[in-house]
Amino acid sequence: MTALLELKKATKDFRGVPAIKDVDFTLEKGEIHAIVGENGAGKSTLMSILYGFYTADSGDIFVNGKLEHITDSRHALGLGIGMVHQHFMLVDNFSILENVILGAEDSAMLAPSLARARKELKRLADEYSLDVDPDAIVQDVSVGQQQRLEILKALYRGADILILDEPTGVLTPEEADDLFRVLRVLREQGKTVILITHKLREIMAITDTVSVMRQGQMVTTMPTADTSPERLAEAMVGRRVLLRVEKGAAHPGKTMLEVKNLVVNDDAGVPRVKGVSFTVRAGEIVGIAGVAGNGQSELLESIAGMRDQKSGDVILNGQPLSLEGDDGAARARLAGLAHVPEDRQREGLVTQFEEWENNILGYQDSKAYGAGIFLDIGAARKEALERMHKFDVRPANPRLKTASFSGGNQQKIVLAREMEQNPDVLMVGQPTRGVDIGAIEFIHNQIVKMRDAG
Repeated sequence: MTALLELKKATKDFRGVPAIKDVDFTLEKGEIHAIVGENGAGKSTLMSILYGFYTADSGDIFVNGKLEHITDSRHALGLGIGMVHQHFMLVDNFSILENVILGAEDSAMLAPSLARARKELKRLADEYSLDVDPDAIVQDVSVGQQQRLEILKALYRGADILILDEPTGVLTPEEADDLFRVLRVLREQGKTVILITHKLREIMAITDTVSVMRQGQMVTTMPTADTSPERLAEAMVGRRVLLRVEKGAAHPGKTMLEVKNLVVNDDAGVPRVKGVSFTVRAGEIVGIAGVAGNGQSELLESIAGMRDQKSGDVILNGQPLSLEGDDGAARARLAGLAHVPEDRQREGLVTQFEEWENNILGYQDSKAYGAGIFLDIGAARKEALERMHKFDVRPANPRLKTASFSGGNQQKIVLAREMEQNPDVLMVGQPTRGVDIGAIEFIHNQIVKMRDAG
């Protein structure tokens, strides 16, 4: 039988740096096919070529046996290829219904378009068990609901092939399980799914076939039933990977951070942190766990000086921290508190800046980068390159705009910047979100090393 989609000898370079090289990929109708690999292995580049975001420098794409030259995403959608991106492409203050028809309006008069879309959205939601409220405003619904919306957008535009890039990176376990149920329904209804993920549990639980990429090349494709998490991890990284953290006993010292009766409101004025108190000592790692939306985000933002506290105290190294006002985060950094925020794109990076600029972001007044009003750009770029090599950021080019890096590599850029400051206290929200199995091992080991160094 003719494959539903086939890629032959696809190659793509960025500024002379190869992203993928001579990649072959075959997709059969009605399967859930995982593509896995380290950050920078070329997975997202490959999918962006299929979706028309990039054009391959060489190679061919066949859809239902016919050679196609996909020029843009509209062309890809016309061929039945839809994509749900790792970072959602939604207008937050539009309704779900308005987001669905955005760019797919069928007349200059919006009212008839919205009426037809409402009817079709209900049909799709019923058929694929994707229940949503069409009149809800996007910024008011959960991340899981936003992802359902992204899937519905693709189905509304006629997608038969759905590409999902790191779909569970921001989901709770319950939301992830709900997504798996939806994917099974899509498969039963004849849709075909490409799943890009770093999470081995998901691959084993939901996929039929798995392909592994490493350093821009496709190294193996096999039925999921014929492999194991250990074999996949080794194929991804090129060496044996420990799927656990090895660490010795902690030797806690003096109290470094003390939080007393902290009360913090969310953006709507609703209390999310209600009288929380805890201490963190030198030489220990304290975990804060909970389902998303239970106050963890507001707690970290408040301690980091990003969100005003209603009441309570934060004491760092024996000194009360004054965190109020727009420069609260800057004062926290100067006092020895480093922070890796949960949302790297909105709060950790300026994605249109070059990598070296993000590497000094928040620390640009340090003497290491110059004196007075003059910035030593050469020193800043040299340090950025050294950190890129240490944290295995790919490609190791500090002159690239940060938007050009994969999500996992963006995460490593933020981690490198904050960890290399040698802070007294490091706060990390979701340290390994969107990060590959080899990098997870590295990040965990770095955190343990910082603990052991006090």
